[in-house]
Amino acid sequence: MKRIELCLCLLFLAAPAVRAQSPEPKFIADTLVVQAEGTYESDPDLATLTFDVTSEEKELKTAYGKASQAIQKIVALAADNGVAKEDVSSGVLTVTPIYGGDRKKRAKSFIVRGQVVLKVRDFSKLGAIMDESVTDEITDFRSLTYSLSDEEAAKERAVSEAMRRAVGRATAALQQKGQKVGALRFANLDVRQLMGVAQYSVTTLSSINVEASGGGYSHKAAAPAPPPPLPRPEKITVNATVQCAFQIQ
Repeated sequence: MKRIELCLCLLFLAAPAVRAQSPEPKFIADTLVVQAEGTYESDPDLATLTFDVTSEEKELKTAYGKASQAIQKIVALAADNGVAKEDVSSGVLTVTPIYGGDRKKRAKSFIVRGQVVLKVRDFSKLGAIMDESVTDEITDFRSLTYSLSDEEAAKERAVSEAMRRAVGRATAALQQKGQKVGALRFANLDVRQLMGVAQYSVTTLSSINVEASGGGYSHKAAAPAPPPPLPRPEKITVNATVQCAFQIQ
């Protein structure tokens, strides 16, 4: 008898949970679901230049000194062209000893590597920076990236456009029946990745009639290879898709 009473209690307790999971007919009857897309397009306003510095000498002090001077030269060049200090990142220098056949012996030479990243907002300065930065035998241009300095703002504008279209479509649909758009009951948002963010590596740029060696410009020749012509930045586009459920008034 106790087992039967317990089973009945469990059924009564479970009943409200089942009803809560089932959608109410009213929600379906007075709701309009609309999907719309929004697009925001803009010219890039940020260029990111990356340079690699590699120095190899028999003495560590000499190799380290040359690498440091090369980085300081790029930093000074950036300052001369109006690049703010916070837009310059030089990181740290790494040291790699080069041994012969026996690691127990003294290193034959040392390789010191570093990297400098510049964020340039005035595109008219790009040519001068690239022309004057790659003039020694240890500095290599690596890549150029065009992008937006405030990607989040671009995404918000695309979302705003998608939402405006969704409300407009819902309003147009309900006007035919003499009804109005009510409160937003549900929204599903999808923002796609930025399109048009172009990154030009040394391999890409070297295909434009520029000879490359070992992934960088050949600086071992008598005259350093000139930087490649700068590619024109394309417009950057952000797409957003929104699916909304509006109450019908």
